[in-house]
Amino acid sequence: MATTAHLFEEPFDADEYIERLAWRIPGGGSKGGAEAFDPKRLLEEFQNHIEELKQLDEKIQRKVEKLEHQCHREAKEFAHKVQDLQRSNQVAFQHFQELDEHISYVATKVCHLGDQLEGVNTPRQRAVEAQRLMTYFNEFLDGDLRSDVFNNPDKIKEAADIIQKLHLIAQELPFDRFADVKAKIASKYHDLERQLIQEFTAAQRRGEIGRMREVAAVLLHFKGYAHCVDVYIKQCQEAHVKEKLDGTRHSDVEQYLKNLYDLYTRTTGLATKLTEFNLGSDKHTFLSKLIKSIFSSYLESYIDMEREYLRTRGAMILQRYYDSKNHQKRPVGTGSIQELKERIRQRTNLPLGPSIDTHGETFLSPELVVNLLQETRHAFERCHRLSDPSDLPKNAFSIFLLLVEHLCVEHIDYALEIGLSAIPSSDAKNANLYFLDVVQQANSIFHLFDKQFNDQLMPLISSSPKLAECLHKKKEVIEQMEVKLDTGIDRTLNCMVGQMKHILTTEQKKTDFRPEDENNVMIQYTTACSKVCAYVSRQVEHVRKSMDGKNVDTVLTELGIRFHRLIHEHLQQYSYSSMGGMLAICDVAEYRRCAKDFRVPLVLQLFDTLHALCNLLVVAPDNLKQVCSGEQLTNLDRNLLHAFVQLRVDYRSARLGRHFS
Repeated sequence: MATTAHLFEEPFDADEYIERLAWRIPGGGSKGGAEAFDPKRLLEEFQNHIEELKQLDEKIQRKVEKLEHQCHREAKEFAHKVQDLQRSNQVAFQHFQELDEHISYVATKVCHLGDQLEGVNTPRQRAVEAQRLMTYFNEFLDGDLRSDVFNNPDKIKEAADIIQKLHLIAQELPFDRFADVKAKIASKYHDLERQLIQEFTAAQRRGEIGRMREVAAVLLHFKGYAHCVDVYIKQCQEAHVKEKLDGTRHSDVEQYLKNLYDLYTRTTGLATKLTEFNLGSDKHTFLSKLIKSIFSSYLESYIDMEREYLRTRGAMILQRYYDSKNHQKRPVGTGSIQELKERIRQRTNLPLGPSIDTHGETFLSPELVVNLLQETRHAFERCHRLSDPSDLPKNAFSIFLLLVEHLCVEHIDYALEIGLSAIPSSDAKNANLYFLDVVQQANSIFHLFDKQFNDQLMPLISSSPKLAECLHKKKEVIEQMEVKLDTGIDRTLNCMVGQMKHILTTEQKKTDFRPEDENNVMIQYTTACSKVCAYVSRQVEHVRKSMDGKNVDTVLTELGIRFHRLIHEHLQQYSYSSMGGMLAICDVAEYRRCAKDFRVPLVLQLFDTLHALCNLLVVAPDNLKQVCSGEQLTNLDRNLLHAFVQLRVDYRSARLGRHFS
């Protein structure tokens, strides 16, 4: 294998190189290849290759020495060239220095000559200017302004320059001799100043920035230049405000109110920052008047537009919700006839009109409520910012009335009316009672309403007479809703009791408590009891989910009392054998277990007493008096005890009545 430098290029692996060399030698591989392994031949080849490597090393070394010698020679040549360039640069720098000195000398001569010329020309120009001003002054003195500069509107800039100089000159003249001419010059001065400001205003309205710059430069030397600045600022604000507001005032009231609030807030914020600068002693008054001049026409009509927007927006939100439910709002009756019907319904539970089926729909929408409260919150924020302090309580109250109308009357009160109409009569079979769901959602919504009342409305009216009106209105709304809630809950409880009564009527049999085979009673309690307890447990859970706070105990107490009354009256409809009495006691024990779910001590106490009364159905005749004197029965009316004893089938045969004589 020929030995060349490219065999040692990176990456170089010595082991691989030796292996490759040995492999290519006949008989030198580890397995011998086609021939047997020959170590002598392999040694000989390695020795030859080592000699070749030595020769290659010497050749490369000579080449390296040659390249190093060439590099040293070229380095010396480059150093000589750099020295020659440095000497040339030094010569060039000396020439530039001499040229700079010559230029400075010439410039000094030119400046000196210019000064001499200016010294000659300036007095001449001043003389010409003075002569020109004297000519114009004579025209004012004669009262006849003949020069074209004062009569040509296109030369107003030149005229302004002349009148400004004449005005300065006139101030130095004695008043007694030149009073008339001074007055004429002053009149012309103010007239031109007014024309320039008008021209500046017109150019700003046309958007001609160049013309504005030109007129402002002329006005800079007049006393009214500050007025020019005021006009510019006012025009900028009015143009921006009109652009933002006038375009949406009638086409998009919502955007108009948002823009008005945003612009007014940013403007007042800017005014607050400007008060930090030295704008004079009455800077607050000045800034307030400036803001009022810009927004007065919009603020005067603000609350009317706010109310109209809220009225329209609220009606749209309501209608959109009822449309999504495919519901046509029913007219809610008002007046004395409706009130009379409601009173009769409350007292008798008679169906005074058709009961509607809402299919479980409460017609109360959290999303709708959030939208209404959100709109009202924005309205209160705008009212706080945009209303005059003296009108703020009145305006806030008017917004509150719209919230009451849309949220409390048109939505909550309407849902309560629909819910009341959907409550079935107390004798309805398998009635679905959704009014408690209405109660739950109405309470949640009113909590949100109350929170907004306290958070957003109260700070706006807390120190005004409107506070009493707002509190009275809120109380009135609460009382109206509570009346309907109480009515609906009462009628719902009646329906629950009616459903229990229906179960007892259809499931309870007379033979339950007078079995034909007294010795073969295998049940723990009757089917009627089981179904009633299951129904009551569901309703108790429903009440707990629908109510909060003390309302839970109040409603469950009333339901428990009615539940007890129903069972008490139901048990008095049957006569009891000894085994039937035991079964009645088991039923009442199950009713009492169900009553524990109420978590109301009074209800549990009533069923404990009823359980004790049922013991009178099974106790031995001789022990009746002792049982009636027990702790739970001793305070009861003797007639009630006697009535229960009369339910026993052995009442007459055992002459039990003598124990109550």
